[in-house]
Amino acid sequence: MRVFKFGGASVKDAAGVKNVVQVLNQMGHQDTLLVISAMGKMTNAFEDVVSGYFAQPQTHLEAFHQVEDFHRNMVRDLFEGQHPEIEERVKDLLGQCRTFLENNRSPHNSFVYDQVVSFGELLSTSIVSAYLNHSGIAATWIDARNCIKTDNDYRSAHLDWELTQAAILAQFHGTTLKVTQGFIGSDDNNFTTTLGREGSDYSAAIFAYCLGATDVTIWKDVPGVLNADPRVFDKTQMLHHISYQEAIELAFYGASVIHPKTLQPLQRKEIPLFVKSFLNPKEPGTQVGKGVRMRPEVPCYIVKKGLSLLRLSTRDFSFIVEDNISDIFKLLHEYKMSVDLIQNSAISFSVCVYDKYNKMETLLGALRARFDVQHQPDVTLFTIRHYDDKSEKELLKTHKLVLEQRTQTTLQLVMK
Repeated sequence: MRVFKFGGASVKDAAGVKNVVQVLNQMGHQDTLLVISAMGKMTNAFEDVVSGYFAQPQTHLEAFHQVEDFHRNMVRDLFEGQHPEIEERVKDLLGQCRTFLENNRSPHNSFVYDQVVSFGELLSTSIVSAYLNHSGIAATWIDARNCIKTDNDYRSAHLDWELTQAAILAQFHGTTLKVTQGFIGSDDNNFTTTLGREGSDYSAAIFAYCLGATDVTIWKDVPGVLNADPRVFDKTQMLHHISYQEAIELAFYGASVIHPKTLQPLQRKEIPLFVKSFLNPKEPGTQVGKGVRMRPEVPCYIVKKGLSLLRLSTRDFSFIVEDNISDIFKLLHEYKMSVDLIQNSAISFSVCVYDKYNKMETLLGALRARFDVQHQPDVTLFTIRHYDDKSEKELLKTHKLVLEQRTQTTLQLVMK
C-alpha cells in the first residue's frame, strides 16, 4: 500500500481535480490510498461560518452560502450535469451541516468547529472520488471518522493508536484505489474531531503506519522541501535528501511543508516520505528517510509571525526557580498557548508564544497576579538551522533584534 496526500492547493478548482487523475495515471493507482484535504480555501471558509455562527447569525448564513456555491460550482465544472449522484451527495452533506447549525445547542466553540469545518474534507473527498470513477479509475470512498479514533479534545484531538489500528485494518480490503479524508476523526461518542490545523499530513502518516505502507508522498505546489519559504525569501534551494531527525527538527521549529506530528510514526516503521510537485510528478522531489544526510547542506530558515513575547520577573526580587517555572507552564497550558521559545535567567523568564485561541488578555491577568510582566505583541521568530555568519547578518540588516538564542546548530532570533 502506498499513501498519497493531496492538500487543498492541489484540488482548489476543477483543473486541479483533473490533474489528480493525471498524476495517478502517471504514477499508478493500485494498492494506493489518497488522503485529501478540503478544497482550496474551504477550511478558511468553514471557519468563517463558525465565527459568524457565534457572532452574528446572518454573517454565518452569508458565509455558508459561499461554501454552498463553491462546491456546487465545482460539481458543475467537473461533471457538466452528467452525474446526478454526486450532486445529490453534495446537497446531502451541505444539508447535514446546515441542520447541525440550526439545531446545535452546544456553546463550546471548539466542538462546533470540529462538527462544521470537517465538512470541507467530506465534500472534497466525495467529489474527487466521484470524479475518479467518472474518469475510469475505480475508487472506493472511506469515511476517516470510522478509522481515526481519538479523545474529545476538539480541534487538537489525541489519537487512540490501538483503536485506530483495529479500525483501519477492518476498513481496508482489496487493491482498489481508496479515497479518504485528512484532518478528521471521531471520539467515543462518534462526534467528529479534528487533529489540528494542517493535520492532513498527520492523517497520511497514521494510515501509513497502521497499514504498513511502503511509502508516503505529499503532493505540493512546490518541487520539494525548500530551505526557506519562497514567499518570504528571494533565493531558496531545494533539499533533495533529509533524515527523519532533521525533518523533525525543521517541523518542530515550524517549517510548514511537513506537519510536526507526521514524521514520528513514519520513522518508527522506517517508511520513506517523499515531498513532490503535483505539477511535475515524475521529478524526484525531496526524500525523507533513515540516516540520510541533508543534501545540500545549507542554512534552513523558518519564520513564525504574529507571536507574543512575554518577559516575567518576580516582584520580591527572588529567583525564578522550579516552583515559579512550573506555575508559569501550568498557566500556558491552561490557556492553550503554543510555546515556541523559552529563555530564563536567575531573575527573569522569557517565553515566545502563539495565541491560537485569543486568550492572551486572560493569561496576562493571571500572570500579573504573581509576576511583573512585559508583553511585546506581534513579534516574528526566525529560526535558522545550520546557521552561518552570512545568514545571521542578512536578517539583522532588515529587522530589529529583540531576543536571541543559539545552540551549535540552531539560531533563533525574535525580531520586530
